[in-house]
Amino acid sequence: MSRFVHLHAHSHYSFLEALPKVPDLVKAAKEAGMDALAITDAGNLHAAIEFYKEGTKKGVKPIIGVDAYIAQRSRFDEDRNEKFSRLVLLAENNEGYKNLLRLITKSFTEGYLERPRMDLELLKEHKEGLIALIPSFAGAPMHLLSAGDKNGAAASLAEYVSLFGKDHVFLEISHHPKAEGHTARMKGVRELSLQSGVPLVAQHDVYYLKPDDREANEVLRRIKHGRSGTNEAEDFSFVTEAQMLEWFQDIPDAVMRSGEIADRCNVTFELGSWVFPALEIPEGKTYPEILREKAYAGISMRGLTETPELKARIEYELEVIITKGFAPYFLVVSDLLTYAKSVGILTTTRGSAAGSLVSYLVGITNVDPVAYKLPFERFLNPERPKAPDIDMDFADNRRDEVIQYAKRKYGDDKVAQIGTFGTMMARAAVRDVSRALGHSYGIGDRIAKLIPMGSQGFPMTIDRALEMEEELKALYDDDEDVREILDLAKRIEGCARQTGVHAAGVVIAPTPLTEWTALQPDPKSMDKEGGKLITQYDMHAIEDAGLLKFDFLGIKNLAILADSVDRVRETRDHWIDIENIPLDDAKTFAMLARGETEGTFQLNGAGMTRYLKELRPTTIHDINAMVALYRPGPMETIPQYIERKRNPRLIHYLDERMKEYLDASYGLLVYQDDVLLTAITLGGYSWLEADTLRKAMGKKIPAEMEAQKEKLLQGFMDYGKLPRAKAESLWKLIEPFAAYGFNKAHAASYGKVAYQP
Repeated sequence: MSRFVHLHAHSHYSFLEALPKVPDLVKAAKEAGMDALAITDAGNLHAAIEFYKEGTKKGVKPIIGVDAYIAQRSRFDEDRNEKFSRLVLLAENNEGYKNLLRLITKSFTEGYLERPRMDLELLKEHKEGLIALIPSFAGAPMHLLSAGDKNGAAASLAEYVSLFGKDHVFLEISHHPKAEGHTARMKGVRELSLQSGVPLVAQHDVYYLKPDDREANEVLRRIKHGRSGTNEAEDFSFVTEAQMLEWFQDIPDAVMRSGEIADRCNVTFELGSWVFPALEIPEGKTYPEILREKAYAGISMRGLTETPELKARIEYELEVIITKGFAPYFLVVSDLLTYAKSVGILTTTRGSAAGSLVSYLVGITNVDPVAYKLPFERFLNPERPKAPDIDMDFADNRRDEVIQYAKRKYGDDKVAQIGTFGTMMARAAVRDVSRALGHSYGIGDRIAKLIPMGSQGFPMTIDRALEMEEELKALYDDDEDVREILDLAKRIEGCARQTGVHAAGVVIAPTPLTEWTALQPDPKSMDKEGGKLITQYDMHAIEDAGLLKFDFLGIKNLAILADSVDRVRETRDHWIDIENIPLDDAKTFAMLARGETEGTFQLNGAGMTRYLKELRPTTIHDINAMVALYRPGPMETIPQYIERKRNPRLIHYLDERMKEYLDASYGLLVYQDDVLLTAITLGGYSWLEADTLRKAMGKKIPAEMEAQKEKLLQGFMDYGKLPRAKAESLWKLIEPFAAYGFNKAHAASYGKVAYQP
């Protein structure tokens, strides 16, 4: 089917050059009746996976591409005055997509000089499966045409045709009459097409969606360049097929050729399945067999007794892990942590992983889930398709040693840290816009300071701030400059500003990473040799692409603890096995009861210290509970916890069935697990439904919360046989802290580290 398709559109991942978010571009294509779209960001593939998912979901075929920078001579040339050209590359098939990954990686690692540059040598090496569009503004032949060198333009075009093949090269023609020299250049493009036989394809560079977005996009460019853009009067919005046919009514074939190119581009991703590092195992063995062997060997290593109950839980967990195909993941994590411990690096884990007995037995976690009554299903259950997520904590001064170990074991080309994106948040957007508009620093700073700080997971927006802060709203209503700043800031809010490095995320691939993602140096070392490489996909996209994220977190307190152990060994010739110290030390609890908490992990600070003095802890469960309760929402339960500990006669259960999992917390809901187990035990929920409840409460969306409330209340009454009044009382206990609550395994892991010093 012949039709017009945008093949040269930019998203906000072009970093302060373009305005649209990926979903907005897809929506615009859908509304314009286009069944395909290409996103070609400046020099990178950050948007590719997000775009593929969004386009596929909305019925718009995603065409993966890049608006590449091409070095005039060589990508290794370090002449900062050298001019570069542009080349739009579209992946025709999966081979082309893989070549884009390699080209972009090398443009950053070999050709970076203010911008990531490719050259003809590199293109020749990775040309298969690619379609090249020579941009109407910045293509190499266009530069030569602008300089009056028609022969040079023809020769440059011939180089591209020789490289990619005649049926894989197109000359872009566009309609931007206000751009300097553009009309004359487009006349030259037509002549060049006739002379060379290279077909024209009509395109319209897209940097924003609607013509009235031009001012906001220009502000973005000023933020980046500190000056006005060169084409601020020209239109770079998302135009329709009808408009293109009107502009190019004498060459409609050039308009419709974009649809023919789109039909040729068919890249498919297999999302939602994972691959694991190529961990070497003995010949004739399988990953599940080795995991089972290590689990049973861990029983004696942990000083446990093999009872029928213990064996039943091991077999249950192994069945879930193995059936889901995650045995290699557990073995890889076990190996990383075993190595760390073998060289004296203190470790722990955070999150729900400590609920797994298998994890404990193979040396991944440090707390016994049976002793602490930690549910495995909060971590991994048969109903949930999500992959396991084990967050590994290391002494922060030695974290990099473990990453280097992974590189030695699996190959330097298979390990990298995960990239992130810094976005234009409310306060920063206001300051940037104010500066771009030429206002003094004080004006932007004054407005920004009136915007409240957001909370974790719930960033503040300008619209919310205007609702919350009367002074800000009054300024907006009364001051034209303030209104202009805030209106423009709202339009750029949330746009990606730069890349960064995930605090913990690392990927380990079974094959070179450039088969899975493009790579680039850490932005802090972009112009230096030997800098660490990061993925161009963020943690969500990298897992969609098939690689599981490994979290290597650095914890200062573990370094302090390790140093303390070393000092005792040096000064007293006594080695303390910190992982196996008794958990009933009366002196430790007495110290906490006296408020001597300075320097302790999770237990310091005036508020926490005051509560500990009132509580007078006597068991590790008290410490775990305080770690979980001392946060927004659950904090209001602390006085009751203290009262019930002091006076056991106050302990009661809203329903006796809750005693099984609330006995160690004196009948109070303390952990996220308590909410989930209440929904399961009294509401008849499955673990999958309970997890959905947890996520809904975390989002705090009123409509979703109300739906979950009604479903849970009905479950309490129908399944749990509770009267309506008691069901509502139970909901009131759940609601205040469910969104903020620690899961029990996380509290147990951190409680142990808090106790150890």
